[in-house]
Amino acid sequence: MITSYMKDIIDSDIHKVWETILAVDKYSAWRSDVSKTEVIDDHKFIEYNNEGYATTFTTTFIEPYKRWEFDMENSNIKGHWTGIFTCVDKKTQIDFTEDVICKKWFMKLFVKSYLKKQQTQFVLDLKRILK
Repeated sequence: MITSYMKDIIDSDIHKVWETILAVDKYSAWRSDVSKTEVIDDHKFIEYNNEGYATTFTTTFIEPYKRWEFDMENSNIKGHWTGIFTCVDKKTQIDFTEDVICKKWFMKLFVKSYLKKQQTQFVLDLKRILK
């Protein structure tokens, strides 16, 4: 299993950060790496990157304004994501952990750097939209 972490401070109220991140149907409006999302039901959605590659996400745990967890899967990986949200001086600390198993052996060579790049881009896009 490969694990990637991202911890940062977002200069925005925890409620606004939470609501932005959980509005998956609006991802294509602010995420530079997502072309569209398809909401299946209250617990499942599909995210399409700019090349049309789909990843399915299934919520496994949610504690409003504190914690969101989901499983994710596509043809290359299967994994689990945990996001912890903490209010710090009217700002929001985010702590994201992504645990991934590669379905193809050669993916192990670059998946950790790919995950870090994805997490970094997500946070940059989030900060930009919350200015």
